[in-house]
Amino acid sequence: MDRKLALLASPTDAAQEAARRLSTISHFVEIGQADAIIALGGDGFMLQTLHGMLENHRTVPVFGMNLGTVGFLMNEWRLAGLDQRLDRAKAFKVNPLRMHATTVSGEQITLPAINEVSLLRETRQTAWIEVSVNGRVVIPELVCDGALVATPAGSTAYNLSAQGPILPLGCGLVALTPISPFRPRRWRGAILPERTRITLRVVDPVKRPVSAVADQREVRDVAQVQIAVDFAMPLTLLFDPEHTLDDRIAAEQFIS
Repeated sequence: MDRKLALLASPTDAAQEAARRLSTISHFVEIGQADAIIALGGDGFMLQTLHGMLENHRTVPVFGMNLGTVGFLMNEWRLAGLDQRLDRAKAFKVNPLRMHATTVSGEQITLPAINEVSLLRETRQTAWIEVSVNGRVVIPELVCDGALVATPAGSTAYNLSAQGPILPLGCGLVALTPISPFRPRRWRGAILPERTRITLRVVDPVKRPVSAVADQREVRDVAQVQIAVDFAMPLTLLFDPEHTLDDRIAAEQFIS
């Protein structure tokens, strides 16, 4: 298959050396001309690569090779056989979240999130958050360190650390998970259809300031955040068939 590939590498020594070696045996083009991207690095670099495509309003499949730490979103690094691996690769569609944040000063900020959108208290004071689902208030006052909304692809990241559920890829659901909830004392979160509109309003944003984080991008002093899945620009990740993303997510349920 005559495919045009672009090569991106994180700034680490290992990723830069791998990119140099790969460039000696494969031809790569500029991103704007590419049919697919080879990303060398860790999960953070993969998220950076995906966000870059969303910002440029052009998405192509991405095949990542792990030269970072965890590499949950990556394939194994191997120098040889790239074309054959791409021919056999299994594609997974990932729909990002879209966060619309309103700050205390009235500023409006919209950001995408591939893993999760999280609200976090900025000071020692607990956050007071009103939770609404599709325009209906379901929790008038969630007293907590914060709350997050996670996609299936991100459900094994911060969401899992906060005791949230692991969501199978393609399940059509999102997780709404509190972070260290104090009241309601027994509420542990909710699993909601992916077309749900979630609004998190900070009850006392001046006395109890809260920041909102879309993956790695933070907005300080938010008054309200609206979160929904964005179906307009799906992302495509490519995986070796023997080590696919859905298998990895399922396997996380059995890791103690």
